[in-house]
Amino acid sequence: MLKKMTGFVSLVGAGPGDPELLTVRAVSRLQTADLVLYDALVAPAIVSIAAKAQRFCVGKRAGRPAFDQPTIDRLMIRSAVRGKYVVRLKCGDPFVLGRGGEEAISLANAGVPIEIVPGITNAVAAPDLAGIPLTHRGVASGFLVVSGHSEVVFGPILDDVSPQSLTLVVLMGLASRSRIADRLVCQGWSPQTPAAVVVAAGTPSMRVWTGCLADLGSADLDNRNHAPGTIIIGNTVGLRRPELSHKQTDCEVEAIEFGRHR
Repeated sequence: MLKKMTGFVSLVGAGPGDPELLTVRAVSRLQTADLVLYDALVAPAIVSIAAKAQRFCVGKRAGRPAFDQPTIDRLMIRSAVRGKYVVRLKCGDPFVLGRGGEEAISLANAGVPIEIVPGITNAVAAPDLAGIPLTHRGVASGFLVVSGHSEVVFGPILDDVSPQSLTLVVLMGLASRSRIADRLVCQGWSPQTPAAVVVAAGTPSMRVWTGCLADLGSADLDNRNHAPGTIIIGNTVGLRRPELSHKQTDCEVEAIEFGRHR
């Protein structure tokens, strides 16, 4: 156990990218932090809320040098020992496919006081912002979230899912989307099952591709900037109405300005 420690660590969810979708608690923690260690995909506008803190990107991006997990853990522990208030700022929700559980265990084992500040995971935010319901009466009564990073992991899970029985959401799976589609079709999913990909959800550059499972692997996503993407597969995708997608219309902007000046 660490002794004489006055520091503290908050594992904070940054949500999908729009600062307005942060929780009030997340904003408060960022404003009072001494040190912020943030993921590579956290929007700069969110990081900038921590104006008084030292800020370091410790995230992992494909093909680029990155901090390994033990190093990140040591940075948090060492800073807490020195009395710093540390925010570990993570994309989406800290405990959804983001190693937040590993970090919480490491901190707890070191005797570091911690808290978890939930964030909106892309698994929910991306479909919502694209106007796609994850559940719908008579269509799908549940949804499944999986990581598409490794077929060794997602393969057995997909093999156990009854075709068209729910809505499937895949995070970190853009590079694997062809293999995912082929595997589902081999398991009995119709090639015409509606599918969607939401890229850069919650940011000004958000875009949505919709089609069917057979075309998912060859979909042109125009993702040269390697923005995060969320795959949604299932009959609820067919219920999407583009007009429900979140876009800041002129009416919304006027309403915001009116609210500021009333």
